[in-house]
Amino acid sequence: MTANPRLYEINTRVWIRQFDKAGQKAKLSNIPDTYWDYLRELGVDFVWLMGIWKISKSAVQRYAFEDELTDEYERALKDWTEEDVIGSPYAIDVYDVNYDLGNLDDLLNLKSKLNERGMKLILDYVPNHFSAESILIRTHPDIFLYTDEKYYYDDPHTFFKPYRDSKFALAHGRDPFYPAWQDTVQVNYFSVSARDFMLETLIRLTRVADGLRCDMAMLALNNVFKNTWGGVLETMKVSEPKNEFWKIAIDYIKKEREDFIFIGEVYWDLEWKLQQLGFDYTYDKKLTERIVSGNVHEIRSHLHADPEYRMKSVRFIENHDEERSIKVLGKEKALAAATIIGTIDGMDFYYDGQLEGKTVKLPVQLGRAPKEKVGRYVKSFYEKFLKLTSEEIFKNGEWTQLTPESAGDGDRFFKNILCWQWTYQNERRLIVINFSSETSGARIIIDVADYSETILFDDMLNNKSYKRKKSEIEKHGLYVKLKPYRSHIFKY
Repeated sequence: MTANPRLYEINTRVWIRQFDKAGQKAKLSNIPDTYWDYLRELGVDFVWLMGIWKISKSAVQRYAFEDELTDEYERALKDWTEEDVIGSPYAIDVYDVNYDLGNLDDLLNLKSKLNERGMKLILDYVPNHFSAESILIRTHPDIFLYTDEKYYYDDPHTFFKPYRDSKFALAHGRDPFYPAWQDTVQVNYFSVSARDFMLETLIRLTRVADGLRCDMAMLALNNVFKNTWGGVLETMKVSEPKNEFWKIAIDYIKKEREDFIFIGEVYWDLEWKLQQLGFDYTYDKKLTERIVSGNVHEIRSHLHADPEYRMKSVRFIENHDEERSIKVLGKEKALAAATIIGTIDGMDFYYDGQLEGKTVKLPVQLGRAPKEKVGRYVKSFYEKFLKLTSEEIFKNGEWTQLTPESAGDGDRFFKNILCWQWTYQNERRLIVINFSSETSGARIIIDVADYSETILFDDMLNNKSYKRKKSEIEKHGLYVKLKPYRSHIFKY
């Protein structure tokens, strides 16, 4: 595996519709091999098929038509109908392949195709909850968080009765900072039965995937779980386990399959803790926020983090939970932002539709997306950029952030410049990005001691070349000037 891999997310239930034929809806077995070849050409190492698992159809009608959700459907898809609403892929019934997509053999064959091309398959793991209509409520009731029925009468949004005559209540899954997710039921991470069941589920998933993207992974932490459900746990006299679930589970899985990858969706400054518990990669949402704000100083400071932490960070500017980057940032700033995440160390992460410049954030409950024109300029940029940054130097080289310096005469625009360098064997790449709305320049100090007097800087991104004198660079630094939100990727 490369040190700095590339992840590509696909909203499977929506994306697969492009392969439908007259009278026949496509399944996993109908995806042409040429599509996987295309992703491999773009340097993709991990393909995340989001939304593979079986959901409870009965829960769709019951939970997927709340006013707040239908407002989202209206904003995203003006002509949506009830048939377009297929339910959240994060309210899983059981971890079986969704029948609408195929079966287990189809999934395993797809995995083999990816592996033959040097890519790995990532699937969803939702540790916090299952569907509120999951069959597991009947077959494995002891894995869920239950309590006195009075909780239901006091707070029917957070608690529900699984059966009309129940003398107890179950909790809906939740993030402590938001209302409960009505279409889910909460797993009890202070229960031995629940932990055993979730570990067994993980073991089974290692046989069908190469890694898992773990949804809201921090919710299973002992302290987070206790702070979220303290009152219920106290009522039911449930005690806190000594060990973290993730430590036990990941250690066990890695002994069985050392190359299996855990990617954690993590927030609240708990990224490092999850990395220490065994996660190979964790979301870097703070970088996304700093990119959106456009504060170059904060971006630069963020990238001074410990190398071990950086290498395990997932860098992104959009995914299924985020607004589309073109909409939030505008075209030029979004492409400059993509240049940032694609040329720093760690895992760079792209979402289906991002490469075509799509602007609509589609609710995960919808099974159809609006038709959008392909942004040819955006697509051309991404295809060129991703191929350029698929070279070995970006995958396994050493990354170093550089500090831009003033070009003199009271210049302040150098503060708008981000710059760093990759080295690998005898290769060098210098990346310079003007992440501002002003034309800006800077001098950049680089080591050219082993170079001849005339040095050729080949800008691979813009197809231009520049000759510079070694003596000038050694004395003053390399002078670079860029228009707003423009970038160089120099080979020299």
